[in-house]
Amino acid sequence: MFLIGNIFANYWHDAIEILMLTMGIYYLTRVFHSTQGARILVGLAAILISLTLISYIFDFKVISWIITRAAAALALALIVIFQPELRNALAKLGSSRLFMFSKTRKLAFLELFAEAVVALSKKRIGALFAIERGISLRQYLDSGVKLDALFSQELAMSVFQIKSPLHDGGMIIAHDRVAGAACVFPISQKDLNDRSIGLRHRAAIGLSEECDCVIVVVSEETGTISVVNDGELTRCTNAQDFRAKLEALFLQDLIPHENVTEK
Repeated sequence: MFLIGNIFANYWHDAIEILMLTMGIYYLTRVFHSTQGARILVGLAAILISLTLISYIFDFKVISWIITRAAAALALALIVIFQPELRNALAKLGSSRLFMFSKTRKLAFLELFAEAVVALSKKRIGALFAIERGISLRQYLDSGVKLDALFSQELAMSVFQIKSPLHDGGMIIAHDRVAGAACVFPISQKDLNDRSIGLRHRAAIGLSEECDCVIVVVSEETGTISVVNDGELTRCTNAQDFRAKLEALFLQDLIPHENVTEK
């Protein structure tokens, strides 16, 4: 016991340092996973490690000097190259969740929303919804038409009808209100092996890479419902599966009271 206590007393700070580095590497891996920046990061890391090993093994003083002097410039270059990924990570880290729906109101909204999405799916009406959470969607609301209306199945049907002037783009839902429609979302640039993923789905993935909202997509071709969160797209097999996914996302992660419809 004395030996264990002595080891802990001497090396506890090293253990904490290793833990912090591990957590940092894990979080960076999640942020850069499946993005264009991931390939650049892997390439730069491979070049830097290779040059460092070569200069150490063969004692190349010039290469070692260049690597040392270029470190500061490389750090600034990485900030510029990975600006979108870093902005996304900081935005998610700093998102506030202090103001919440009440549980009863939340469940009522989710049931109403699920019924509307299932109805759209049965009629094979393509739709794109973004439900705001901690990070404001105001910048995307400005690209569409502001509505500030209570959400309803009839409103969703009217907006996404093919002949509606608002059917292109996405509907933003903040709190339990429709903040706007025909909003333009960023298109994901990451590699997607699934060729069946269309522009709506890419826009959903792109928006989820920028903020912490939940996006729901209804396929116009198949009527399939997909839920997108944190850059990951999940297809629902049926209405019950869709409801279960919504509850899993929102039961412990309530929608903030502050939303894009506030003045």
